[in-house]
Amino acid sequence: MTTINGSTAGKPNIGKTNPGNFFEDFRIGQGMQHATPRTITHGDVALYTGLYANRFAINTSDAFAQKIGMARSPLDDFLVFHMVFGKTVPDISLNAIANLGYASCRFLKPVYPGDTLSASSVVTGLKENSNRKTGVVHVTSTGRNQNGEVVLEYARWVMVRKRDESAPAPEAKEPKHPDRVDPKDLGAALPRIDTRAYDVALAGSPHRWGSYQAGEKIDHVDGMTIEESDHQLATRLYQNTAKVHFNLHTEKQGRFGRRIVYGGHVISLARSLSFNGLANAIHVAAINGGRHVAPSFAGDTIYAWSEILECVAMERRGDVGALRVRTIATKDRPCADYPRLKDGGDYEDGVVLELDYWVMMPR
Repeated sequence: MTTINGSTAGKPNIGKTNPGNFFEDFRIGQGMQHATPRTITHGDVALYTGLYANRFAINTSDAFAQKIGMARSPLDDFLVFHMVFGKTVPDISLNAIANLGYASCRFLKPVYPGDTLSASSVVTGLKENSNRKTGVVHVTSTGRNQNGEVVLEYARWVMVRKRDESAPAPEAKEPKHPDRVDPKDLGAALPRIDTRAYDVALAGSPHRWGSYQAGEKIDHVDGMTIEESDHQLATRLYQNTAKVHFNLHTEKQGRFGRRIVYGGHVISLARSLSFNGLANAIHVAAINGGRHVAPSFAGDTIYAWSEILECVAMERRGDVGALRVRTIATKDRPCADYPRLKDGGDYEDGVVLELDYWVMMPR
């Protein structure tokens, strides 16, 4: 046989490709530097806006951001999250069945077009499932800019296939996460703003931080249908290579018979929908916890509603206050009746996402 670049033509070149890690490949304390740093451009921002119709003025207008004292318009916080998340997929969740949840996520420094993001992760927990076919992997992931400064840190847990069902399971260990990020640890990624120059007409709502009360519920009213092209383009934008999102050939043989929409796509849809009722929530400071309750697919129409859980006046900051928000996203179910939980604790039909997070709002 002919040898081409040191390998034998006609035979598979074993060992050169990345099949992704399976559950039995992970170890507690294992560290990973993820490949493919990414310089974020205005094109990425425009594409993100095209996918989600983001209307938060601080993310769409340099002039608006500069008027209130910022250098320029920062990236949408969830665009930063998705870009960092996508880099972790080839090492952590290439063989995932589902991403299960998030916790202790903090946005620590603003990111602007032209910044370069990279990511690393540490395995913090492992637990094999009772079917012995899968296990849950817990990681803490960190995103850094070109200067090595941490811009984002978060924990997540994901269900990953086993390569060999007979492989011995590691000793189960699952980390505990606080119920919420402490308010004193919020606000690092939002410079002090000039609230006198904050134009509520341009922002889209007269309701500042003091207009909201704990226990208040807001139906965001609007719905947005997921097109096949939308979620495919979005997942490629984030360089998220998880097979369940891309490979229709294999997913036709899977439990759903089609590709699952990346859960982060639903998060960004819910955030964009929340503009109608929370237009002055100019910065997502932290994610306390989140759960993808059910999968979403192309053709589903996403709605959302939010509940204000806490209103906190920030220490040493008279410019903004913090709102702790729980946003519930549904598919093919408007939210006028605020669907969430049944008496038994199960989620009502149609609920696909529950996200508990902190936003910053001008006072």
